[in-house]
Amino acid sequence: MLSILIVFPHVFVSAASSFTGLAAETALLVEADSGVVLYEHNTSRHYPADALARVMTLLLAAEAYKEGNVTLYDVVEMTETAWEDIPEWSYVLGIRPEEEMTVLDLLHCAFMTGASEANNLIAEYVSGNIDAFIRLMNAKAVSIGAENTTFTNTYGKYDSRQFTTASDIFLIYKEALTYPLFVEISGTYRYTTETTNSSEPRTLLASNSMLNNGGRYYLSNCTSGIASSILEGGYSFMGFAESEGFSLISVVLGSDVIIYDNESTLLQNISEARRLFEWGFENFSVRTILSTTDLVAKVPITHGAGADFVNLRPESSISHVLNNDIPIEEFIRDVTIYSEDAGEELFAPISAGTVLGEVSVSRDGVDYGTIILVANTSIELNRMEYIKMQIAQVLSGTTARAVMAILFIIILGYAALVIRYNILRRKKIQAGAERKRQIAEERRQSEQIADMAEFTDFDTITRHPPRRR
Repeated sequence: MLSILIVFPHVFVSAASSFTGLAAETALLVEADSGVVLYEHNTSRHYPADALARVMTLLLAAEAYKEGNVTLYDVVEMTETAWEDIPEWSYVLGIRPEEEMTVLDLLHCAFMTGASEANNLIAEYVSGNIDAFIRLMNAKAVSIGAENTTFTNTYGKYDSRQFTTASDIFLIYKEALTYPLFVEISGTYRYTTETTNSSEPRTLLASNSMLNNGGRYYLSNCTSGIASSILEGGYSFMGFAESEGFSLISVVLGSDVIIYDNESTLLQNISEARRLFEWGFENFSVRTILSTTDLVAKVPITHGAGADFVNLRPESSISHVLNNDIPIEEFIRDVTIYSEDAGEELFAPISAGTVLGEVSVSRDGVDYGTIILVANTSIELNRMEYIKMQIAQVLSGTTARAVMAILFIIILGYAALVIRYNILRRKKIQAGAERKRQIAEERRQSEQIADMAEFTDFDTITRHPPRRR
């Protein structure tokens, strides 16, 4: 059964229970597969692209790996150029020049901890030099539609020229999730590197506390994400969560950290993102608006064997992200039957699956898609009715009418000839009978004359016998 998840670019769907009390300057919650926006606030505002730089670096490395240009267990030596212009605060792991590390370990270091030197070394490994890699970062952003994003470094150091928006973060993060290597690394909470030529194994913890099983922010549905903070932009989060095939991407920017009297803290970037995830899963789901088992319409059919109509069903179903409390009955189905539109009858035979129309589904003025309608079952031809129809069609045709007219004229002519023949024959018979009567009368008269003559001779002889000599 084919199902279509209709994609609406930046369609906003409000919930009966609205998300309230946002503790951040900007937030965005989007259904990942369809792009349907479930919640948005201030999403076009520019923010420093700190954590997003690390996301893009890992994305491009994962892309290079998928294309066969990167080998995860290659051993790469830290370079002096990878250390250039790195601020003191970003010497997170202290991977010094000449230290050797596998690409896989470098990727974990770069993404999970934000180690600047690791991100730069990956850039050199993938593109040959950092500048070329940054050009690649910007080209990739443009190619996926993130037109309000610009990168100037690989690891997120503040630069007024390096910025992004929540909407662009969604686009880039969604693209990153198409690479299994990115999903694996961005979903790892604890990782231990191998021993190097100058360091013991390093144990890394991800910035995304929602991955920490047993921690206060843990969310089992969250399988990918990154959190960060920067003085110029505050605390941020971007990540992915999924429940029963319903997937969400959450972005929180410009939040804060609350320090309580007991010195405990609340990371609002993570707590708000977690709250958005939970709200989304509670209020929304992918729901079927139109199913292939729905009998949408029935169409009269002519000369069907044992059937006067054929049922129509959608060839594919329509699914869409909806509020859980919206009744499916509220959706309007606008049905078009092709034969009726053309003013024609629908004749048997019809095979199951034959395209006979289409149906459009809408609600509150929003079009949710158009699907073709097909015959649900096969309808065989009633042959006797078909033969009658053919005869009727032949007889009703222009040529048939002309032929009939000619035949009628021929029949009339033939009838006239027969009548004339019969009249002439009757006259001939009458003439013959009259001739026979005349002959008979003449014969009778001759016989009478002969009889008279014989009688006269006999009388003469009787009266005057002949004399003897």
